[in-house]
Amino acid sequence: MAVKIVTDTLSDITSDMAEGLGITVVPCYVRFGEKVYRDRVEMTTDEFYHRLVHEATLPTTTQPSPGDFLDVYNRLAKEANEILVIVLSSKLSGTYQSAIAAKGTVEKECRIEVIDSETVVMGLGLIVIAVAKAAQAGANLDELINLVHSAMPRSHAVMYFDTLKYLAKGGRIGRAQGLLGSLLSVKPLLTIKDGEVSPLKRVRSRAAGMDYLCDFATGFSKIEELAVEHATTPDDADKLIERLSSVFPKERIYRSTISPVVGTYAGPNVLSVTVLEAESE
Repeated sequence: MAVKIVTDTLSDITSDMAEGLGITVVPCYVRFGEKVYRDRVEMTTDEFYHRLVHEATLPTTTQPSPGDFLDVYNRLAKEANEILVIVLSSKLSGTYQSAIAAKGTVEKECRIEVIDSETVVMGLGLIVIAVAKAAQAGANLDELINLVHSAMPRSHAVMYFDTLKYLAKGGRIGRAQGLLGSLLSVKPLLTIKDGEVSPLKRVRSRAAGMDYLCDFATGFSKIEELAVEHATTPDDADKLIERLSSVFPKERIYRSTISPVVGTYAGPNVLSVTVLEAESE
């Protein structure tokens, strides 16, 4: 019986990806005013970004509750006796704590392991995908845990931002704080380092940002998995995928949208490229 794999919506794993690989995705929450929505379940990404751009009040976000994870654990424990949970960085969200808190109250005896991935978006998503493929191939729980820990330092996500306004207002700016005083015309490129948002480079234009994302990905000699994400600019995502197809098979490049919860802090027009580096021989 295959180990069940669980993650959260900030992995940016789409419903199609999740279904094909047997991944259970626990939604985080977005709040607009008094109304709370489950990320990607009760609010689509398109609807979210439309509201983000056009409404005066910025949304807020909340992690899943321990009860949300408990419901998932109880359901999956009926189908398997081992569950591996891989969630976004605990420095960015309380999701890890919720996943841990739910372990002690599962109805059926089941081994549940929870790992803080120390990353987010497809930096997390590509790790989860690799683990889910290994689970389907028959890897046991301990082998999967080792795989997560070996994949974490090989997972590299870079995001291009049109503005840091949303990140600053949401309080998730981390080590990128020093970029806030930059000229408005400067576009930052950020990554995740030690579980926090960290600055990489500043460029003058979106075109220069896309060039950087391409150069970043093509700089790896061996790529195991590759993903391109966008918030509101599918055409730019298509262009990136086309350019990256020179170093990686186009049909194998995962394409996703930045989740509403991440979008709350990233804003519209964000672009991201993630590389899961292949293990060295």
